[in-house]
Amino acid sequence: MSGRRRVVVTGIGVISSLGVGREDVWRNALAGTPGGAHITGVDIGISPVTIACEARAFVAEDFVDRRLARRADRVTHFALAAALLALDDAQLTISADGHDTGCILGTGTGGNHVRDENHRIMLERGVDRISPFAIPYSMCNHPPAEVSMRLGLRGPTMAMVTACAAGTDAIGTSTAIIRRGDADVMLAGGADAMITPLWLAGFNAMRVLSHHEENPAAAQRPFDTSRDGFLIGEGSAVLVLESLEHAQGRGAAIICEIAGYGASADAHHITDPDPTGISQSRAMRAAVADAGIPAQMIGYVNAHGGASRPGDPSEVAAIRRAFGDELAARTAVSATKSMHGHCMGATGAIEGALTALAVAGGQIPPTINLTDLDPECAGVDHVIGTARTQRLDAAMSSNNGLGGHNAAIVLIPWDDA
Repeated sequence: MSGRRRVVVTGIGVISSLGVGREDVWRNALAGTPGGAHITGVDIGISPVTIACEARAFVAEDFVDRRLARRADRVTHFALAAALLALDDAQLTISADGHDTGCILGTGTGGNHVRDENHRIMLERGVDRISPFAIPYSMCNHPPAEVSMRLGLRGPTMAMVTACAAGTDAIGTSTAIIRRGDADVMLAGGADAMITPLWLAGFNAMRVLSHHEENPAAAQRPFDTSRDGFLIGEGSAVLVLESLEHAQGRGAAIICEIAGYGASADAHHITDPDPTGISQSRAMRAAVADAGIPAQMIGYVNAHGGASRPGDPSEVAAIRRAFGDELAARTAVSATKSMHGHCMGATGAIEGALTALAVAGGQIPPTINLTDLDPECAGVDHVIGTARTQRLDAAMSSNNGLGGHNAAIVLIPWDDA
């Protein structure tokens, strides 16, 4: 829309079960590489679930000093690493006072490992043995706070805690902050590290985790008739967002533009989405309207695709409501969670990063493990098994979270002509 500042993506840092860094993750996403495997990184105790999507290639000490690696939570390690990777990708140096740069990161629950370990210490060794860092390192705001302290960011900095929509909300809110002139640069994304005995047991009690233990690589099956839930993933993604003027002023290489953002709430159920998809479709339509483009321009939707029995059909219903049946049938849809798992507060950030790369490169990553399409999930153009080369005039990344949070962003290619 005219009269407002345009916001562009100039750097991407991402960590997941698909790898560490933009190039590694993107290559594996296009190859349809499964991230599901038996858990080896943590002692899962008596957990009834033994499979997840671990970021096995990640080494905290490659990005943070030994003291912080030892004391801080894995979620903070992920956040710092993704921020550093994003800044390096953007070839951006933070200004001396940092006033023009902020950070918004989504997270589901903050520092789970620190919280669980200190709870164990309290029960086994007494209250006087708890670390003085237990509270600050387990808070949901610690990842963005640590990023701001490490990098000297003094602009708007906060945590976004809207469950599985948090990473998308972080990108959308950061875009709004730049548009209104409260910052020139924002580090936007999300981080989560929830592969712990408590979260495995808790999600299992909700009956939302896959139990395809015999074949973890094929366990998460969005839109498939045999889907039985997701795999918990972990990791982080951070996008460097800049006003167009700021990016052009320093000669930055622009990846794509964040054109629109929309959000809504179901007001329906604590875990299950509204089966009609009405509220999800409102967030999608709001993002398209904010972008100021016709819906026909959206060539690809990176879907939430959580592989739940009620969730997948409701999302397809939302896409059909948002675009109309005729247009939806021509719109490419894939769920990259089939590869990197459900990374909770980071999931929208990781999927936003992959969507940005799809727009920039004209390649769409596939949904893997989709062999028998559920008739209730028909009506869109599923990209199954193999990446597709396709010019994209615009794309959408959409997420919905526990409690009924819905968020969507629209990304368009950058044309410097």
